[in-house]
This record gives sequence, C-alpha cells and structure tokens, in this order.
Amino acid sequence: MTTRAAPAAVDLSRRDLTLDLARVVCVLFVIVVHLVQVGIGPGPDGGLVASRPAEEQPWFDAATWVGQIMPLFFVVGGFAAATGWRSWTAKGGDAAGFIRTRTLRLAQPALPLFVFFAVVLGVATAAGLPAQLVSDAAVGAGSPLWFLAAYLLCQAAVPFLAACHARRPVATLVVLALGVIAVDVVRFSSGVEEVGLLNLLFVWPLVQQFGFWYADGWFDRRHPLTLAGIAAACYLLLWPLTAVGPYSTSMLGNLNPPTVPLVVLGIAQACLLRLLKPALARLMSLRAMQGVVFVLGSRLMTIYLWHLPVMLALTGVSLLIPGAAPTPASEAWWWSRPILFVVVLAVLLLLSLAIARWEALGTLGSTPPRAVVALAWVCAFVPPFAVMEWFLDLPIAVGGAVLLAVAVFLLRRRPRAHASVRSEA
Repeated sequence: MTTRAAPAAVDLSRRDLTLDLARVVCVLFVIVVHLVQVGIGPGPDGGLVASRPAEEQPWFDAATWVGQIMPLFFVVGGFAAATGWRSWTAKGGDAAGFIRTRTLRLAQPALPLFVFFAVVLGVATAAGLPAQLVSDAAVGAGSPLWFLAAYLLCQAAVPFLAACHARRPVATLVVLALGVIAVDVVRFSSGVEEVGLLNLLFVWPLVQQFGFWYADGWFDRRHPLTLAGIAAACYLLLWPLTAVGPYSTSMLGNLNPPTVPLVVLGIAQACLLRLLKPALARLMSLRAMQGVVFVLGSRLMTIYLWHLPVMLALTGVSLLIPGAAPTPASEAWWWSRPILFVVVLAVLLLLSLAIARWEALGTLGSTPPRAVVALAWVCAFVPPFAVMEWFLDLPIAVGGAVLLAVAVFLLRRRPRAHASVRSEA
C-alpha cells in the first residue's frame, strides 16, 4: 500500500517577511489617508458638500511627514526589484523578459479599472448628470493612478540601474541625486511647473535605488544608533527645505511632480524600516499574521486601484439612506472613518474574487521581440501618465482602456515560430 506524500511546505526562511508586511501596511495606509481626505455629505443647507476635512486641520501638514509613505513603498519595491532581477538573470532571463513580466503585473490589473471608468463615465454623461459632479468624482477616483506611471518607469529602468549599481553604486546615487536637484532648480527658478515632470526619471528611481542598497545588506550592517541618527538628520533637513526653501510643508504637496523632500523622506523611512525590523519579524513569525499578509498581499494591486471607486460608491449608497451619511468633518463623520475602512476593505476583498485573475500572470510563452515589449510598455504607461497630468475624464478612460488592452495583448501573445523552427520540431 502506498501513501501519498504530504505537500511540501513553502520555504519562507530566505524571504524577508517584514518587507511583505511593510508593503501591505503602505497600501492600507493609503486607504486611511483617502478616507480622511475625501468628505462628501449633507451640508448645513441640506445640499451635498464635497470637502477635504483632513487638509483643513492645523496638524495635517505635520502629519504628512509621517503619513506620506509612498517613498517607503518605492524602497520596498526596489528591494523586490533587485532580488527579482538577480533571480531572473540567474535563470537565464534577459531585460526584455523582465520588463515584460513587470509591465504585465501593472497593466493587467489596471485594464478592468479603465474599462469600468469608461463605462461609468459614459453612462453618467449619457444620463445627463451634472458635469461638475461627474468631473469631481472622476478626478477623485482616478487620483491614485499616478503610481502606475511612476512604477512602470522604475521597473523598466531596473536592468540598467541594477548594472550601474553593480559597477558603481555610489556614483549611481550621486548622478540620480544631481538630476533631482537640477530639475528642481530649473523648475522653481523658471516657474515652469511642467519641468518638474522630468523628476519622474530621477526621484522615484533614486528612492528605488535605496531598496537596492537595502537588498545588499547596507542597512543591516549599520548600528541602530547610526540608522536613528541618519533618520533624525533627514527630518531635520526637511525643516529648512520646507520653511526656507521652495517646497511645500505638506509632503503630499511635494508628490506630483516629485521633489527633493521625497528623496530625503525615503532615506529616513528606509532607516526606520530597518530599525523596526526585529519587532516586525517577531510579528511576522505568527502564522495568523502571515496569513493576513498573504491574503492582502496577493490582492494588493486590486486593493490599491479600486479602493477609491469603492469608497465613493459606498459613500453614494450612504447618502441614499436617511441619517447614514454624517456631515463631513463633524464628530460623527470622524467616528465613522474606522467603520468605513472595515467596510471598504471587506468589499475590496469580495471584489478581488471576481477580478483576481487580472493580477495573476499565469503561463507565459516566449518573450516577444524587444520592439514589441517597448511598444507595449508605452501603451501601458500613457494612460496613468495622462491621468496624472490632465486628470481622469471620459476620453482618457476610453483611450486608456484601449491602450492597456493593446499592451496586455502584445505582452501575452505567443510569437509565431519561424518556419525552420517548425520544420525541426
């Protein structure tokens, strides 16, 4: 009698689970920020009021020095990119194949969202709903999409920056930092805000580079007091940059286009992440926490991309129920935020069951030619960049859905084999 072998347990011994936890916390914190930033409810005269309650608070700018966690997300992404690239090349993969898979991981989840926006905005326009109301809702729901454009740029740069890091790690940081400073100098001295968009090529790749150093163990080799000192120095540097320099005292105000303060914040957050690693590791040693992080982490793009549409939809439903929608910024409104967070997360998890397959790559054939991969990357990059620059509307939603569909098709299609190869087979 033969017995079936027990399934092999997943080996987590070589995986830094604290970074998985950090990535999940970053996305959940984005939801929290948007829950307190967007207020839609009845006003004193009975009409609908749209406001930004958190930004009206005197503590808001100071809170963003802690609450702006996007630099940390790019640091963690840099760690994942560095380890992923090393694993990919060790198996014989090339740059085109790496960029293909990374682009698909972002383009596939974004495609159903853009289709959803195109349908909803098309129906709202055809139904004759107030144009300003539709516009405000579209702008709010599409605001997180800037991340896709920035992350696509960073992922496409990984093969080149990884090679630079392997040869000249310090010089790579210096060149990127000089690029960040040069763009900001030109932007603020000329008054041309569009110049700041060039920092998409420098700020986030530079912060991602800190993740490369994290993967190399540079932060592990520093004494905790050294890490604490670096973090403190970074926060001290933010004071003259924002109080005397040209930068906003709100770290959200320095986000798009990205600026020098985000780089400084990224260094501080990388140091703090390493300082917290022992405590986070003990937390992640619990099987229950591993399960929570796995469930949320496996649906992270769906949670990030869809949280604002879900939040706005739930707010709309509450407006239809008498007494269910408190006045924004009121005491009842603030107390309702934790409840709404739980409801939003529950709906997102249910939604992910329907669209989870858009996050999974599945089985891919051989990598298409480099020109095809490059064209597909451009098709995936243009829609979120357009939203970042001109905000979401019906034409951008429709055009974005088409371009993302083209990107996914080009990256997933199986190249035809040459006649000689077929004959040999």
